[in-house]
Amino acid sequence: MIYHSEGIFPGIGNLKLYYQSWFPEGKVKAILAIVHGLGGHSDKYNNIVQHLIPKQYAIYGLDLRGHGRSPGRRGHIISWSEFREDLKAFLQLIQTQQPQSPIFLLGHSLGAVIVFDYVLHYPQAVSALNGVIALAPAIGKVGVPKFRLLLGKLLSQVWPSFTLNTGLDLAAATRDEKILAAYAQDSLRHTLASARLATEYFATVAWIYHHAPEWQVPLLILHGSADRVALPAGGEIFYQLVSYPDKQRIEYPGAYHELQDDLNYQEVLADLAQWLEKHLLVIS
Repeated sequence: MIYHSEGIFPGIGNLKLYYQSWFPEGKVKAILAIVHGLGGHSDKYNNIVQHLIPKQYAIYGLDLRGHGRSPGRRGHIISWSEFREDLKAFLQLIQTQQPQSPIFLLGHSLGAVIVFDYVLHYPQAVSALNGVIALAPAIGKVGVPKFRLLLGKLLSQVWPSFTLNTGLDLAAATRDEKILAAYAQDSLRHTLASARLATEYFATVAWIYHHAPEWQVPLLILHGSADRVALPAGGEIFYQLVSYPDKQRIEYPGAYHELQDDLNYQEVLADLAQWLEKHLLVIS
């Protein structure tokens, strides 16, 4: 039995952001909070929900501003701090609702960049997190055509809300044809990014790399070797810069970007669950 609920919470500027949660019957072992990627939303992680709920985990997911069921111009931010402070509010909501439960934080793609930035900006938040998982982190080179990136940088100062299609190839998301067909029909999904989002993203990635040696929380990075959306090399560089000893990186040969929906998703989720269990044993 899965208990599902939905709600809203105030992000920065009092923007009413959407979130949802899934709970098992009985005692909750731990919470997994999920931050989706660019153009995504919190509905995309059903395989994670179905895999972890029987193991007594509860799952929380939010829709970032400008994404999914949350308001805001699609794919646009004024400052990266909006993402950072929204995530802070989201985690505070979870801690208020589940004060006794360990919390793990998972960021997917752009969501992993948001998570990295949050943890490094708020080192005191480490005490409230039992671990961080980066699923196909979009840190470093991404599969956006170069001319679109250049145009975004040029327009960021004069027309920051100018929005382009990212040009990312949908076929690069997963090797599962049925999932690709579902993605194409997903009305909540979008492929937009503003000029300001692009420049804020690159500035944030540079800041994260510079501060990576300060990382102080257990870290798991999962990446597909054939990911053309977020190239694996960026996550490898971040991993090597992190000096904290409790870290692990797994690269799946031939796997694409949406690891939770790729052909080998069961292997990926088994590795995720094993890592979570290991870090719950450390707590106990």
